[in-house]
Amino acid sequence: MELGIVETSSTLMTDFLQKCGGYAVVDGGFATELERHGADLNDPLWSAKCLFSSPHLVRKVGTWNTISFELRSVNFLVQSEHHNGSRVHVHLDYLHAGASIIITASYQATIQGFVAKGLSEEEAELLLRRSVEIASMALIWPMVPSIVGNLKDFHRRRLQILAKSGADLIAFETIPNKLEAKAYAELLEEEETNIPAWFSFNSKDGINVVSGDSILECASIADSCKRAVAVGINCTPPRFIHGLVLAIQKATSKPIVTYPNSGETYNAGLKQWTKSSGAAVDEDFVSYIGKWREAGASLFGGCCRTTPNTIRAISRVLSKCP
Repeated sequence: MELGIVETSSTLMTDFLQKCGGYAVVDGGFATELERHGADLNDPLWSAKCLFSSPHLVRKVGTWNTISFELRSVNFLVQSEHHNGSRVHVHLDYLHAGASIIITASYQATIQGFVAKGLSEEEAELLLRRSVEIASMALIWPMVPSIVGNLKDFHRRRLQILAKSGADLIAFETIPNKLEAKAYAELLEEEETNIPAWFSFNSKDGINVVSGDSILECASIADSCKRAVAVGINCTPPRFIHGLVLAIQKATSKPIVTYPNSGETYNAGLKQWTKSSGAAVDEDFVSYIGKWREAGASLFGGCCRTTPNTIRAISRVLSKCP
């Protein structure tokens, strides 16, 4: 049974990409869109706060035909509302823009974080499941972020819940060092997780991950994890992606996922994003995509400060690729 699960996981992403024509489009910044539609995310839970404070911003209320990870037809619509009642669409905007991979609002949805807000552990677990159930009929990939501490113990129950939530894949993302990558790989093996994962790192210099660890070493750890079906980079300025993809390709033959941020810089003191010389507009993303694909990437999306317009631009240029 164990061997069968691992073998299935190892081909899941490559089979999916083959059926999609060699590439797939990941969605963009979810919190960015929530804020644009009126959500106040100035909170330790960030976008996960909306799961209990503003569920109307992410609830499922209708149907939309799209393609799931197994390329099955599903019915899906996520609508959100301004406080004045006007309807807006977050997940749906990304589907309309051309995304075939949608990521849930579970980035900061930790049991410990919800409990700190006064919820019981049972309520916290329910909200964690809810992050997937909100769009359970669509392609939803929950995310497990990097948190310092006893990583395996911190994430173990969370992983157990998400693994049984109906998701197709769990994305361990914004990983800052090889220690965390190793912890996540061990946790997946210890739990004998029956769905695959991807490992995505972030960098601020285009050479190493943010801790200073070698991207090559980090990618090698992800490559050695039997349940990891893709390796990549997220929440990193677009100008660094090309070199990082080339480096990752030296460590793995698994599909490479890229979903950079806008290139802007987050000022923690001011709690706001500021423009930088390397910030990319949607047209810049389009100009980068060809180079990233030539370097070896096959999954493309956006992270912080990207929008459905960004994803639409990515989808458009990829649809013209041979």
